[in-house]
Amino acid sequence: MILSTRRHFILHAVLALMAALPCMAASEEALAAPGLPTATLSINGHRITVEVASTPDSRATGLMNRFSLKPDTGMLFVFERPEPLAFWMKNTFVPLSIAFLDADGRILNIEDMAPQTENSHWSRGPGLYALEMRKGWFAERGIKPGDRVEGVGRTGK
Repeated sequence: MILSTRRHFILHAVLALMAALPCMAASEEALAAPGLPTATLSINGHRITVEVASTPDSRATGLMNRFSLKPDTGMLFVFERPEPLAFWMKNTFVPLSIAFLDADGRILNIEDMAPQTENSHWSRGPGLYALEMRKGWFAERGIKPGDRVEGVGRTGK
């Protein structure tokens, strides 16, 4: 009888887990898709899809509480005017690289950022945009300061 009860318990546990998996996937998808507008950008022939954070609230939240990024996707932060920009990784679980861009979309500098840290990463000059991608994305493609990101002017600044 004990073996039968254990089998019964295991069967119920497996069924409960299987029932929960779609909910967990939906929850992670909800975190990954907060309803921000998207745009397609290009850097040296590499096309990317970005969520556009152009309001104070969306910029403050950024990629916080996300656990993954799809390949060739990221987030573009759009500010009202060029100014020194600083970012940190509080409540951000994905290692990221950030490219700070001037008003013409030229990359000022690229910084790697460790998850869940409060270290400030600054632009090297007045930035109008900041582009966050998975850590190493820019380096893997040979993208460097001085390169231009095409399409940022169409993102609704």
